[in-house]
Order: sequence, then structure tokens, then C-alpha cells
Amino acid sequence: MSETRHALTVGDGITISYSVFNGTDPAVVILHGLAGSSREFTPTARALSPRKVILIDQRGHGFSTRVPADTSRTAFVGDVVRVIEAESSQPVDLVGQSMGAHTAMLVAAAHPALVRRLVLLEGNEGNGSAEDHAALGDYFRSWEVPFSSRENAKESLGDGPLAQAWVADLEEREDGLYPRFDADVMVRTISEVAVPRWMEWESITAPTLAVYADDGMFTENQKAEFVGRGRNVTRVDLTEASHDAHLDASEQWITVLRGFLAAT
Repeated sequence: MSETRHALTVGDGITISYSVFNGTDPAVVILHGLAGSSREFTPTARALSPRKVILIDQRGHGFSTRVPADTSRTAFVGDVVRVIEAESSQPVDLVGQSMGAHTAMLVAAAHPALVRRLVLLEGNEGNGSAEDHAALGDYFRSWEVPFSSRENAKESLGDGPLAQAWVADLEEREDGLYPRFDADVMVRTISEVAVPRWMEWESITAPTLAVYADDGMFTENQKAEFVGRGRNVTRVDLTEASHDAHLDASEQWITVLRGFLAAT
């Protein structure tokens, strides 16, 4: 399953980078979460063979423009639409985790003709407080960058699945290793995600899989309300899994994803 890296420039001059794993249509488009990147989903992409899979670095992340002026939800949606239109002549299966799930939801609502099936891993209509967002920014700013080595970064960030993904994704510069995101951009981005989008969610008619983790971000009441207000939603719960279940419960995640995408 060959992988090629692509880039396109969107209307506001932002470069969006993405990887294409060649295969059969309909394509599967996958969107990562906040402060992540497309490479977190490389194992998922390979497990979906022989399907064509597109992994997008959303603006402000990965190999895409690091500090975009526009971090609105509209901008994120527009980027995904541009990639889909460039890479597929038919509706795609759209998958997202956390912030990426929120983006995927909004794409499906605004452009229903582009989305055949929708998968949301640890996503909802949008929530979060300004205090939480500020604390997240403070955490990212506390990283003692540049890291001198990946081992140094591992000692600082920890050895959990998410920390491992951050360490693997660090950018090498002359003076050391840096994250592929900016703390202030992350705060601006997640602040936009926090605005509830019930109207958009309730409008989606595409078959949707809502995947939650037993040790994830949302309460049972939040999960039940979100699923209950959807039109065509199947819920699956992963066990011994975190908000980043694609990393720490990957076998379960891939099994439920493949089953849902294979359904006719």
C-alpha cells in the first residue's frame, strides 16, 4: 500500500498537507485531533487496505501551515472540502477523532453530497470552557523546547500513547526538536470547537458511527444525548480505552471501523 504526500493551497494562502494511501474507492478521509497530526492514523490507514485512504494535516498541525490567521470552523471545513474535491470524484467515508470528529461532523452537515458514511471517534457537538482552554495553552507552553533528543522529549512528556505520538512527530531543526503546532493557535482553535453545533449535528442524514471510550472525555449523559439527537447513528463503546483510543485501543478501533465502513 503506497503512500504519497501532497499539498494544496487554499483560498487564504494556507498550505494543507495530506497523505494518500492508494487503493480502491470510495476513499476514506481521516482527520486527527487537536495538537495531533495525520501520522497518528497511519496504522489505521494501512489496516483499511485495499481502500484508498487520505490522511489530512489540518491547518495549524503537522506539515500544514503552522500559524494560520484563520482558525474558524468554517476554515477547517473548507480545507477538508478542497482535499476531497481534489482527490475523489465520488462521496467519501469521513472519519474524525476529537477536534477532527467535530470538523468531520460540520463537513457532513454543510456538504452532505460529499459524505457517504461518517465516523466520529470521541466527538460531540462541541463544548469546553475558557479556563480549560487556557490551561491547555499553559501546558503546551510549559514544554521545555527545543528538546535535545527524542529520548529527552520522552523523559519530559512521558511514555503514554499520546506522548509517544507527540515525540514521534517532533520536527527536527538545527537547535533541536520542536512540536509541529503552536500553543496559541491550539487555544484559538479549540475555542472555536467549543461552540455547540446542535443544528448541524441534527441535520446529518448520512449513516454515522459514534465511537466512545470507557475512559474517554465525555460523561454518559453527554454521550447519550449526542447519540440520541442524531438522525442515523450507531454507537459503539471501546473498553480499556482513552480519548485517544486509536492509539491505545487500536485493535478494537480498527475492528469497529472496518465493520462499519464495509456495510452496504
